[in-house]
Amino acid sequence: MHNDGKVVPLHRAAGDQADRAPLARLPVILLQVRDKAAQQLRHGLQELFDNADDTLFEMADRARNDVDQNIFFEAMRDLRLKRKNIERGFLEQFFEAFASLTQYDPAADRLPRTRVIEESAPRTDDRERTVAVQTMVSRVLKRDGFALDQLTARFSALLGNRLENPHNPLGPAMLCEYFLQAGRNLGVEIKVKLILLKLFERYVLADTEQLYAEANQLLLATGVLPHLKPATTRRKSEHASADISFEVHDDPPPADDGVEEAFAALQQLLVHVRGRVAPTLEPGAPAQPINTRDLLRLLSHLQQYVPALEAQEDFDLRNQLEQLLTRVSVRSGKSRVVGTADEDVINLIAMVFECILEDRNVPDSLKALIARLQIPMLKVAVLDKSFFSRSTHPARRLLNEIADAAMGWSDCDGDARDSLYVRIEQVVQRLLTEFVDDPAIFSELLADFLAFTQDERRRTELLEQRLRDAEEGRAKADLARRRVEQALQQALLGEVLPASVLAFVQQAWSKVLLLTCLKHGDQSAEWQADVQTMEQLIWSVQRHDDAESSLRLLALLPGLLKSLRDGLSSTAFDPFATSEFFSALEALHVRVLERSDDTDRHATGLIEVSPEVLQQGADPIAAATPSAGVPQDDAGLRQVEQLRMGHWVTFDDEDGQALRCKLAAIIDATGRYVFVDRTGMKVLERSRTDLAQAFCRGTVRILDDTLLFDRALESVLGHLRRLNRGK
Repeated sequence: MHNDGKVVPLHRAAGDQADRAPLARLPVILLQVRDKAAQQLRHGLQELFDNADDTLFEMADRARNDVDQNIFFEAMRDLRLKRKNIERGFLEQFFEAFASLTQYDPAADRLPRTRVIEESAPRTDDRERTVAVQTMVSRVLKRDGFALDQLTARFSALLGNRLENPHNPLGPAMLCEYFLQAGRNLGVEIKVKLILLKLFERYVLADTEQLYAEANQLLLATGVLPHLKPATTRRKSEHASADISFEVHDDPPPADDGVEEAFAALQQLLVHVRGRVAPTLEPGAPAQPINTRDLLRLLSHLQQYVPALEAQEDFDLRNQLEQLLTRVSVRSGKSRVVGTADEDVINLIAMVFECILEDRNVPDSLKALIARLQIPMLKVAVLDKSFFSRSTHPARRLLNEIADAAMGWSDCDGDARDSLYVRIEQVVQRLLTEFVDDPAIFSELLADFLAFTQDERRRTELLEQRLRDAEEGRAKADLARRRVEQALQQALLGEVLPASVLAFVQQAWSKVLLLTCLKHGDQSAEWQADVQTMEQLIWSVQRHDDAESSLRLLALLPGLLKSLRDGLSSTAFDPFATSEFFSALEALHVRVLERSDDTDRHATGLIEVSPEVLQQGADPIAAATPSAGVPQDDAGLRQVEQLRMGHWVTFDDEDGQALRCKLAAIIDATGRYVFVDRTGMKVLERSRTDLAQAFCRGTVRILDDTLLFDRALESVLGHLRRLNRGK
């Protein structure tokens, strides 16, 4: 592919090449064949790229993981940026192939490299691509090989030199080679390249019958090998009708049977709402419907005057169109109305947008932007009736993606400073200023918008994952603290202990237990050993009158002291405080062994551990007890059970402000539900009980995050069905 410093129109490039030496020696009729074929190939390439976004987006939808999905999204963006270069590179190589015909050497074996492959070669990316090309070429030769043979024979007669099919510039192998070479700078994975090759076969190679038939017809008309029997044209009537509609009709070519059938079903539902676009006409004057192209011109005129956001409520598209048709009728002297099919489209789009603008799930500030898309969406629907039946239509997807991205948009957000709001506003403005009648702009804007939202989604997901990890860690710590408090209560409650030992257990050994519980759990051997050490410490400082207990204490002390020191070391307890405690503990053990009267219940320095004493000395980081439960059949609780990760909800506060947030974490251990805003920042935390009560009060509701346009269309169709049944 050449990297020219300027863009040269293809027809001019063709003329420039015709003046160069090798090409100038080609017969004029071959130049005509080349130029005619170039028109068809250029049209096929344009169709390929127009449909590539749809195909790649569908592949991204079906991707099994984020990595594959990102591959397809990046491919969409790369393809859009390099589309023009690939189209130009393809046609440049096509012209060069014709230029080289004058230097063709039949003795040289110069097959295109894409056709040469060893069957025993490893299955690399190159091999996969080559196998795909070989399969495509074989299908074309099987289908249209006879017509290609005739074309090659006629080329040979004109050149005075024998030409082989693989070197015919219009042969399938050469066409594939142009495409591969033109796209060699695409930075995409092999799976994407194979998809593009399939699209090349569908939109370019599928029409080789017409390509060869027209080329043969041109050569036959000038007397080149007139005795050759023409190939049978399987789709002759189809091509003829396409040519007639293209040359004669001003309206777009008709849609396929499936689309027409689906739209006809919609029209049956719309019978009772016709007449809403009713311009003021001369009494008794016969109404003359305007054609679709004229309607599009009127809509483009209105599109330039779509009001600003604050005036959207006063903008009635059907009323505006009526007034415009009235003025057109007065100027032309003919009563002009909208055709039935176009009126049905207008009514259906108007009702869908009315439904969207009444949808409680759509943020109010977004509704004003969406309202401005009504005319562009109407024009797309007028041009392409599959807009209503194809959920993957780029215009529908763009609207749905905008609504999905803004699901968490609170009206209290600063719109002017919000990057998402600015991006959506840019999309709307581009459609209003640039969209005339080429729907390709929707695919371009969709790819850009998806790239933008994908970047934002990655950042949000990273923040949400960090939040989940932090919340789960906090919940685990809370449960561990609660378990430590239970262990302390069981060991201390009702005992009479020296104040220093009680303080040590509550303030120092509780931390040892907490660390062990967090690291190993409360069912582990380590936990049992630390609890046992605590129990042994408590027993060791109490009065024992029997000799057997004294002997047991003497045997217990070495292991007990070692366990205490090891535990304190694991928590990095203050060495000075540790030394002081062990000195005091040694004195306590000496008095116990001497059976001193100081160990009597009423002696100074002893404390009887009661619930109040435990509460006073409790670690302030201990967790609070969970809130009270609610009945299992509670209506609010049933709604809580329906909440899933990623669900959007809206909370109404006392001031009437609505806060939209997404459920980012459900902490099963504590029964807490954590909510974030659309940037991934934590905004709320509620217990199951609190949420259930909020649902019962109606201060929280789950938002419907299904596709916006599809939801609105289904609602309108349901209304129309009920209306027809009522008639």
